[in-house]
Amino acid sequence: LPLAVLCCAGTPGVGKTTLGKELASRAGLCYVNVGDLAKEGELYEGFDEEYDCPILDEDRVVDELEARMSEGGVIVDYHGCDFFPERWFHIVFVLRTDNSCLYDRLHSRCVTCVTALTPKLLLRLPLTASCCSFSRGYTGKKLQDNIQCEIFQTLYEEAMLSYKKEIVHQLPSNTPEDLERNLDQIMQWIEQWMKDNN
Repeated sequence: LPLAVLCCAGTPGVGKTTLGKELASRAGLCYVNVGDLAKEGELYEGFDEEYDCPILDEDRVVDELEARMSEGGVIVDYHGCDFFPERWFHIVFVLRTDNSCLYDRLHSRCVTCVTALTPKLLLRLPLTASCCSFSRGYTGKKLQDNIQCEIFQTLYEEAMLSYKKEIVHQLPSNTPEDLERNLDQIMQWIEQWMKDNN
């Protein structure tokens, strides 16, 4: 049976990881966080001093994922999707968040909180909640550039230019209710895709 392959894209802080992990759990799909994959495999080509982060080696990421993608049944989570081969995805979801909400999320972002909370726990917390007093939030240019990226719909436009327009969809991601609606909508899409392709 062929299995759907989905991409979950969007500016950091829009809720891709929360959505992707919960969706994988509900749909029985494999969840791949490209940031984690790159970290585990050291798939970098340098370090960006200005943004204080490693530079992803996109070619090595694609090579690393190629076999897994051809098997199907995968949800890929990464902020940008324009470097992935067009043939990989059956559908691309770009999550969008209001700027004031995104600012709060990025500014108060804590690496431990973001990676440790499960989707069910996140549903019970305010979206800016933190599990600890230490917060390594985005500041300065990194914060401003990510907010501008969302304002100008940069990642949505990249997705529209990289894939057939009919497979790219924007989803609001401001509240826990949005998360539940998005999960329900995507689950319906997966079920329909399975009927249409099996």
